[in-house]
Amino acid sequence: MLDIKWIRANPEALDRALQTRGAEPAAARLIGLDDARRTHVTRLQEAQERRNAASKEIGKAKASGDEEKAKALIDEIAELKSFVQSGEDEARRLDEALESALAVIPNVPLEDVPVGADENDNVVHHVHGEKPSFDFEPKEHFDIAGLADEFDLERAAKLSGARFAVLRGELAALERALGQFMINLHTRENGYEEVSPPLLVRDDPLYGTAQLPKFAEDLFKTTDGRWLIPTAEVPLTNLVREEILDEAALPMRVTALTYCFRSEAGAAGRDVRGILRQHQFQKCELVSITKPDESIAEHERMLACAEEVLKRLGLHYRVVTLCTGDMGFGARKTYDIEVWLPGQNMYREISSCSVCGDFQARRMNARYRPAGEKGVQFVHTLNGSGLAVGRALIAVVENYQNADGSVTIPEVLRPLMGGVEVIGKK
Repeated sequence: MLDIKWIRANPEALDRALQTRGAEPAAARLIGLDDARRTHVTRLQEAQERRNAASKEIGKAKASGDEEKAKALIDEIAELKSFVQSGEDEARRLDEALESALAVIPNVPLEDVPVGADENDNVVHHVHGEKPSFDFEPKEHFDIAGLADEFDLERAAKLSGARFAVLRGELAALERALGQFMINLHTRENGYEEVSPPLLVRDDPLYGTAQLPKFAEDLFKTTDGRWLIPTAEVPLTNLVREEILDEAALPMRVTALTYCFRSEAGAAGRDVRGILRQHQFQKCELVSITKPDESIAEHERMLACAEEVLKRLGLHYRVVTLCTGDMGFGARKTYDIEVWLPGQNMYREISSCSVCGDFQARRMNARYRPAGEKGVQFVHTLNGSGLAVGRALIAVVENYQNADGSVTIPEVLRPLMGGVEVIGKK
């Protein structure tokens, strides 16, 4: 959520930022709501002050024997009391109206974010490695002969419908090894604390990370009012909600390997084959909580941590800086890591790393106290995939496929698979 004080001081900057994100100008409307709130609060304060003063005047009027004035003051106080009571309800309504309006305004991009309308305007930041070469026509993951029985999409459809998968045998073991490899790397070498969070959350955590109210249709909701998490960013970031941290606790870096759940409401007809776009999938999430002056450097650090997974797996990829029109709602700047999939002959996103500034912190009321100071400041938050396990699985089997339909296991994963070097070999 943006700071209304900043909006009042920078209305043109807000509207320019919204224009780059394909959104309508909003500064005048937001300032108008804030003006109405401020005017009403002022009137309410004046009424309360007058009621207090009139109460004191009653005693003086009675002491001087002026019963008529005393009665007039009593009548005035009754009217003021009624106004204050109804006015407090109106103040809450005006507060809620402003907060609701602010809640659907996206974050302001950093100055170095490229301006553009959609994914076609994203800018390649750097490329790692080279595309693999094959002496046969590489296949997509679901067409690799040796794994045909282990991608059991037909039975998954019987169990749960479209966009679910049953992985079996060696393929299930490979998925497990990938997730374990990622969480081990981030906790043992990259300085993240492992967390095992709930997969069901209330409204407030989703509001805090800005999935609610704007993106409710992308989520799954249970009958008791809880939500399945779309990403572990939600519980991990909200670990600091409504808290005041000591400066010494920052930066705070946490990671979790969890299942994630998304309705894919806007993805009808897209990537329906295979396991690229699923309702349920595993992801290793990275979250950092930092001081304001450290968040930009932390963003680069998080990107490097996510990249290291692909480097050790020996996969070719590129990093792109998302343009203003393609960034997520709460992000100020986002890097996407796109891994090369030879079966599709294209790059596909496998990680997004975003710096959000104090946007989420304001929604969560997450603050810290600088050392030696009495006041508090909002923390900055960052999140990134380190990585999406299912897409890493696709990348491994497509890049390491062999002509006979088998798949060679990358060396770093072999110890986690009991020394197995090849799967799918009949």
